[in-house]
Amino acid sequence: MVEKFLNTDDLKTDELRLRLEKAAPGDPQKGWVPAYHFAICDLRGEKMGACDLRLGHNDLLYYGGNIGYRVEEPYRGHHYAAKACRLLFELAKRHALEYVIITCNPENIASRKTCEYLGGTLLEIAELPPDSDMREKGETHKCIFRFDL
Repeated sequence: MVEKFLNTDDLKTDELRLRLEKAAPGDPQKGWVPAYHFAICDLRGEKMGACDLRLGHNDLLYYGGNIGYRVEEPYRGHHYAAKACRLLFELAKRHALEYVIITCNPENIASRKTCEYLGGTLLEIAELPPDSDMREKGETHKCIFRFDL
């Protein structure tokens, strides 16, 4: 379990920065791990999307992933999701994670391409467990990508 959240002010490139919006401590009873939630911003501070890093590994995260991301429509096509993920990889290393999982729906071609662009290994296209809360959203399968750090 995470003893403390780290300073994230240095999570930036020459194109974007991650602005911490919330650090959530997690809830072991629910299987939730501590997580950072960021806005993906341009250097002027305009929000272009969001991403998060969930710290740890468990059965829920195998299907839900350690990293999630979303880039707003006007900003797509510039690899901002991948650039944000690279920054999150660095933060994950600081927390001594040896690998992270990123998942996506099989039909989400843009997200699959992001995972491939980042050099992830596709472990499988897994059927979600019957009790998964993602099934309530109509999801049935996930592409499971692993990234060794």
